[in-house]
Amino acid sequence: MNYITNVLRLKKGSFVSVYDGRGKVCLARIDKIDKDRIRCAVIEELAAAQEPSIRITLVQGLPKGDKMETIIQKCTELGISEVIPLNCNRSIVKIHQEKVASKVSRWQRVALEASRQCRRSVVPKVSEPKGLNEVLNSLSEGALSLLFWEKENKCSLKDCLRASKPENIFLFIGPEGGFTADEVEMAKEFGVIPVSLGPRIVRTETAGPAVTAIIQYELGDLGGARD
Repeated sequence: MNYITNVLRLKKGSFVSVYDGRGKVCLARIDKIDKDRIRCAVIEELAAAQEPSIRITLVQGLPKGDKMETIIQKCTELGISEVIPLNCNRSIVKIHQEKVASKVSRWQRVALEASRQCRRSVVPKVSEPKGLNEVLNSLSEGALSLLFWEKENKCSLKDCLRASKPENIFLFIGPEGGFTADEVEMAKEFGVIPVSLGPRIVRTETAGPAVTAIIQYELGDLGGARD
């Protein structure tokens, strides 16, 4: 409401593109501006921008401060499908139950605003924070699940991506302190593959967007049309 009337300064008769967040886009005309809502008339349905051919779910260890908002924003721009905040053993941030709903609402709004900015017709889902065991038990069958660990020195992201062409990928990124050895072992029991991002330590707020961009280039739509 505020964005349309005060930022864009649109008025009655102006035309807007309306996204429902689930892939549908329409051209609409503003017919009435009330105090708390705007009424539009749908003129025609438009062709929505194509979503990435690969589904990427980011399982992000809860970071400090507002880093999660930055991660969600950048990964949304890069075409991620879902973000699952992860309670880890080394997570410094602990969200009290009474604040979970408002926190998730804020994160979902960040995803919505980022989708609008980059003209995505689908808004990524941001779930409530979950424990590692809960996430592992809900992994999609046939998905490629990768856990980024600074102590892994054999398996690289490049090797994993070139060895398979998955349509569904789960990315596990630890918090500032990384994953513990016990967490890595638990993940391996569910078929999650520990991988390395190279010789340098990457910040948690950098890892998710960086890996998403690499995967979208190799397997998605950032590298151009695939054969």
